[in-house]
Amino acid sequence: MLARIYRPSKTAMQSGKAKTHFWVLEFAPAQARVSDPLMGWTVTGDMNGQVKLNFDSREEAVQYAQKHGIPFEILPEQTHRKIVRAYADNFAFNRKQPWTH
Repeated sequence: MLARIYRPSKTAMQSGKAKTHFWVLEFAPAQARVSDPLMGWTVTGDMNGQVKLNFDSREEAVQYAQKHGIPFEILPEQTHRKIVRAYADNFAFNRKQPWTH
């Protein structure tokens, strides 16, 4: 029952950094998912896979895991590149690559 503590990255469906200012503690899957023969859905008997706790800081998540005796690993934060581009940059005189069609 290993827990992962990480800070979520922004999804591809959003342009801002909403829902990335907190830390998440979630459990790694204890057993593999299997396919249900009748419906074809994937099922598992691992109920800890449904638990996802949010914390304001990494230290709070670590303290929670230590208090409850949960082994954990801290995943490194992902770095974000800020790319600023404008449509007008396509027609700038100081382009590094020539305009091709």
